[in-house]
Amino acid sequence: MPHIFRTPLLTLLGIFALLNAAFSQLTLRVTAIPMNTPAGANIHAVGTFNNWVPGDPNTVLTPLGNGQYSITLNPPAGEVKFKFTRGSWATVEGNANGGYLPDRVLNYSGQPTTVNLTILSWEDLGGSNTTAASNVSILSNNFYMPQLNRNRRIWIYLPPDYHTTTKKYPVLYMHDAQNLFDAYTSFSGEWEVDESLNTLHQQGDYGCIVVGIDNGPGNERLNEYSPWVNTEYNAGGLGDEYVEFIAATLKPHIDSTFRTLPGRTTTGIMGSSMGGLISMYAFSERQDVFSRAGIFSPAFWFGGTNPAAHVAANPREGEARVYFLAGGQEPASVTQNMQGVAAAMTTAGFLNNEKYTLTPADGQHSEWFWRREFPAAYVWLFAGAVSSAGDVPTTGTTIGVYPNPAGSWVRFSGVEADDKVEVQIANAAGRRIRSVTLSGGEALWTGDLKPGFYVLKLRKPGGKWQTVKLVRQ
Repeated sequence: MPHIFRTPLLTLLGIFALLNAAFSQLTLRVTAIPMNTPAGANIHAVGTFNNWVPGDPNTVLTPLGNGQYSITLNPPAGEVKFKFTRGSWATVEGNANGGYLPDRVLNYSGQPTTVNLTILSWEDLGGSNTTAASNVSILSNNFYMPQLNRNRRIWIYLPPDYHTTTKKYPVLYMHDAQNLFDAYTSFSGEWEVDESLNTLHQQGDYGCIVVGIDNGPGNERLNEYSPWVNTEYNAGGLGDEYVEFIAATLKPHIDSTFRTLPGRTTTGIMGSSMGGLISMYAFSERQDVFSRAGIFSPAFWFGGTNPAAHVAANPREGEARVYFLAGGQEPASVTQNMQGVAAAMTTAGFLNNEKYTLTPADGQHSEWFWRREFPAAYVWLFAGAVSSAGDVPTTGTTIGVYPNPAGSWVRFSGVEADDKVEVQIANAAGRRIRSVTLSGGEALWTGDLKPGFYVLKLRKPGGKWQTVKLVRQ
């Protein structure tokens, strides 16, 4: 009798083994490539899974858009060794300095696995003219901006310990990226953001990811860096779309691809001249996204009286830090307009210690000036944002939300019935849906929300904002 069932049992085990092999996949996803990667180059995965054939047409990575590439392999469980090439051993990837990189090694479990990786350099291109540090990469040469229906190059700076720790980092978004990291791409010198942050890191700074967005050609820069049209220049008016691109498209991509601290208290924005104007606008308009802003030599004159009026009309929503900088040798109107916007912050309810104004006598409207002042501004802006353990400081009693996942109503825990609770609801893209103030005993209506993920910001009046992810069933 046992002999009768032996063959079917073995057959079933064989089928299960085949099914397991079919679904045991290893996906290698490249999230950033060297800035000097030739346009249109094929990137190959080369390793124990293809007998180390450097130009194997079956192991070409698939471009995913926005600077990402991937390939799915079916290696047996165990040690997997591999590298990336552009089709030959002469074009193999290198280490952070453009030199020899040992084989990458993974201990593959045999279960479906996705691994995110960064290509730091190519050995044959290590001697390029770039002055950017080795931990600066081009995230994408053609990142799509749906709000503006155009593409743009995006740079990313990762802290020196990004690949050797599991830390999560604050993020600083910056404009005019051609001038931030590389003298080779700059118009009139670079800010040396990468060198400055690397030096601060050696001195004990926690670290910060910087995302640089290239400015557009011609009038695109003026159009995107101001929500207001300047009739004299016949430019401006696309600032809302540009800010929405950062908040709703670029930031979610960065947060899903890299180890970030995505909350508002660990997210900043910075720029100079027109970049200062749009940074201030983004800060005031999207306080749910940004709580730190660096405003260097701002071109508030371009928007007339609108910049100050806009700041005054957007009340303080939580802890903030804004660093204002202008040079003593710039036109007096630059400093005057800047002081007017700083005063408007007081009207909006910001505290005096939440803004800092500096006007060095020798300062000019120039990259050398902004380069010199960047480290001090960065340190002030992110002071206290993250503990040495990577925790975001919180104070006060935590407000809970239940049930979560939610139906038509949710209620609050951690508050008394007569307490007031300020609530902001935003969708998964960060767009605010509504704001309301309730008593601790009241329920929050969620019946009009479509199924999906939402972000609730909660606080007692005058207290610290806290963020809760809400799932609507």
